[in-house]
Amino acid sequence: MASADKKPTAIVVGKQFMQLPRQSMISVPTFDPQPSLKNSLTFYTGAGVGGIATAARLSKAGYSVTVLEKNSFTGGRCSLINHSGYRFDQGPSLLLLPKLFQETFHDLSTSLEAEDVRLLKCDPNYNMWFGDGESFELSSDTSVMKREIEKWEGKDGFERYLAWLAEAHRHYEISVREVLHKNFTSVFNLLRPSFLRHLVALHPFESIYSRAAKYFWTERLRRVFTFGSMYMGMSPFDAPGTYSLLQYTELAEGIWYPVGGFHAVVAALVRICERSGVNIRLDTAVSSVLTSPTGKQVTGVQLSTGEQLSADLVVINADLVYAYNNLFPNSATSYAKTLQKRDGSCSSISFYWSVSQTIPELKTHNIFLADEYRESFDSIFDRQGIPDDPSFYVNVPSRVDSTAAPEGKDAIVVLVPVGHLLNSATSNTEKATSGPGLLPEQNWDSIVSSARKTIISTIEARTGCAPLEPLIIHEELNTPTSWESTFNLDKGSILGLSHSFFNVLAFRPKTKHPSISGVYFVGASTHPGTGVPIVLAGAKITTEQILHDRGIPIPWENQDSRIRDHGVKQGKGTSPLDVLKSREGAVFLSDVGILAMAALVLVLVLAYVNSGLSVTWDWEGKKGWGTGRI
Repeated sequence: MASADKKPTAIVVGKQFMQLPRQSMISVPTFDPQPSLKNSLTFYTGAGVGGIATAARLSKAGYSVTVLEKNSFTGGRCSLINHSGYRFDQGPSLLLLPKLFQETFHDLSTSLEAEDVRLLKCDPNYNMWFGDGESFELSSDTSVMKREIEKWEGKDGFERYLAWLAEAHRHYEISVREVLHKNFTSVFNLLRPSFLRHLVALHPFESIYSRAAKYFWTERLRRVFTFGSMYMGMSPFDAPGTYSLLQYTELAEGIWYPVGGFHAVVAALVRICERSGVNIRLDTAVSSVLTSPTGKQVTGVQLSTGEQLSADLVVINADLVYAYNNLFPNSATSYAKTLQKRDGSCSSISFYWSVSQTIPELKTHNIFLADEYRESFDSIFDRQGIPDDPSFYVNVPSRVDSTAAPEGKDAIVVLVPVGHLLNSATSNTEKATSGPGLLPEQNWDSIVSSARKTIISTIEARTGCAPLEPLIIHEELNTPTSWESTFNLDKGSILGLSHSFFNVLAFRPKTKHPSISGVYFVGASTHPGTGVPIVLAGAKITTEQILHDRGIPIPWENQDSRIRDHGVKQGKGTSPLDVLKSREGAVFLSDVGILAMAALVLVLVLAYVNSGLSVTWDWEGKKGWGTGRI
């Protein structure tokens, strides 16, 4: 324990930092630390977005926080690549679920606007490019969507689209309320009545593709409304139907881009941390988490230099599978080995091109869908390989933000989803020599060269743009091996663990270490899951769990919400114009129905715990539970 004149201490352990130009300091309300916390120290492993957000929250609650980052920049995958006036987002390149970002900054007594984070709306959302020469424009503008859908499926098609949108809206609202703002510390949390009554409405036992097929009757539109599963690192034929919420938020709330690149959000959180006294140590790799002689209580961390730092609390923002297998005493535990056997998300070959002129045919966000749509996903997610004809994503940040490239030129990012590596570089298990996955010793120069040719020829053929190869004056590159080595991502899985049914909710790794007191987790592979807004929600869940465990008041708990999306408060004094007179359409399961569903879930949980569960679900001719196929 630190001396009495110091605040309680904590450590965050992790990955990276990139400096952006400092904005003017913003005056925000200060928070008087809880007296009980003035000797508390928190260390973090990782300055990714989850680690920085958790550090800011714990500091607001009165903790003295030190963030330990392996790399020389913050943000982790949410960082930038700069070259001669060109700027590229290394990972995320679009901002979704804006309310979760607003909530984070509001809880910290500030706002995106106050921190000088300016968001630009991307319109259209995407241009979808097909092999037959046709294209489809996805937009948050209803009139555009009406035109595009009726072009292929007529007026009935637009009515079905509205019905799909209503279903996806339910997926979104229920998930935000019951998943993204709730912790699942036990399988018994699945029995919460508020969750169970909506379980069927979430369609977790059907795939995104099978749900889309109900509403969209052409293969073209089924592809348009299912490709978003790539955000989760999953095939649309495997991803639970719930995740239609991702494309819903794009259509209902729009796609946004922060001026200066996505790292602008992280940089704002870093400034908040600095104002509250958080110590961010870059180029500081953690080699292990230290515990008491019994191994039941955390005591600090050891750096790769041999230096030991004491702490009451350690929050891990490093890749969770890597952390369990490398940072803890007796890392070669059965649970750590089990994590390495769980389904991981895909990896990617990512190109970052400095282009000598603009390519006007390309919009801000472009999706090129493989002609062999299903086969391309099977190649990635079933065989963990590289498809001959891949679906891929092209981002042109300079189309929406002129600061991303010199005038009259474009910055282009190409993300090609591929399988993850066969083995972990730091695995404690015996190395596999065959099976699903890519071998790190493969000829990556040849693979990258082949992928580049395919990508360039596809873009040119489908858009009719000028020849690209002569226009590329500089290239940066990420492959599964570089994702793993730079960010400690197990097997190079860019989105952490998969989001198959038995990898989410209570089945996903917990936010708290099961046997070491004082160790918590935040990030893509723990609850609630991957993606920047989801990880921000996870930072709130993890912080509130820490404060609850220690009996510390939550500073933002009684703050008024700045987001009016719950309608006018009903009761005495409500204006007659705003009184809700009917709630038709609100359907709730009866108590008997909820009890029956609880019994069903309990049976499934017990079957899973006792292993050997193998259920076939033949919606699209795919295997079901037991293999991660839902």
